[in-house]
Amino acid sequence: MNALDRLWTVEDVSAFLGVPIATLYQWRHHRTGPRGRKIGRHLRYVPEDVMSWVQDQE
Repeated sequence: MNALDRLWTVEDVSAFLGVPIATLYQWRHHRTGPRGRKIGRHLRYVPEDVMSWVQDQE
């Protein structure tokens, strides 16, 4: 990831994966979903991490 890449919000990841936001929070709680990072009070995802997680699910 370079400095110009935008981190994804929970809403972005939800739209990309086609799953409800609540599902992402459940996956995070159970440590089964894509890796998210806390930036202050905000949860953010690196797009490459999400895409890598999708590849690992196949």
